[in-house]
Amino acid sequence: MSLAPLPRIVIEPMVRAALVEDLGLAGDITSAAVIPADHQSSFLMVARQPGTIAGLDAAELAFQLVDPTITMTREVEDGTRVRTGDRIATISGPSRGILTGERTALNFLGHLSGIATVTTSLVDAVAGTKASIACTRKTTPGLRALEKYAVRAGGGMNHRFALSDAILIKDNHVAIAGGVVNAIRRARAGAGHMVKIEIEVDTLEQLREVMQEGVDAVLLDNMTPSQLREAVSIIDGRAITEASGRVTPATVALVASSGIDLVSVGWCTHSAPTLDIGLDAKD
Repeated sequence: MSLAPLPRIVIEPMVRAALVEDLGLAGDITSAAVIPADHQSSFLMVARQPGTIAGLDAAELAFQLVDPTITMTREVEDGTRVRTGDRIATISGPSRGILTGERTALNFLGHLSGIATVTTSLVDAVAGTKASIACTRKTTPGLRALEKYAVRAGGGMNHRFALSDAILIKDNHVAIAGGVVNAIRRARAGAGHMVKIEIEVDTLEQLREVMQEGVDAVLLDNMTPSQLREAVSIIDGRAITEASGRVTPATVALVASSGIDLVSVGWCTHSAPTLDIGLDAKD
């Protein structure tokens, strides 16, 4: 799958806001005091642990917004799997600007690469099954576009970006509507012709009711592998099947082996550990 980059107009507001937060009201007073204004240098961006890279555009933009004369020469691209010690890029230009942008650049790159790395581990775990790994809307406020991009860089796919993308009827909707049948009928009456409808169920009894009405996709929440297999049999190709709920790297392969189409995982965006990436002065 080709990884399309995010447009700069999408990335720049997030990177600019991070730089403004870091610069404060007086800027980088340490670099201004310690580093001569005309000093030039080069730094190597290096992976300090294995993982999958994501966020190079954001990192490069962090340096360029500080000083447009800074250059970043990449040795890998987003989606690349790296080993400990692999070079990711070389950063060259005014030393003050590089040191000023360093933390913001590495914050974006480390965070997004961490998401890509755990996504890759999940994708690897379900290899050989029909299941794809999908993220959720459990993202850092303001960073959703970048975090979902990182999931794609790791080989996963995206669920809804926003509430307006599709109708997803959850348990609270069902409770207020008075059951799955009422919820589906109301959703269908209010949906435009381009809008997909998915519903969450947590019992096989609910699922049988749902299939009498028909929907585009069914979210099977917190079901055991045996329940998932039975659910897949009940649906019998009439809707997309999605499993969700407490999926871990240790359990994802078993979940996927049930024959479902998607495994949705929230923690790959909200709890992924940062990938350790360093910026070292070039000899």
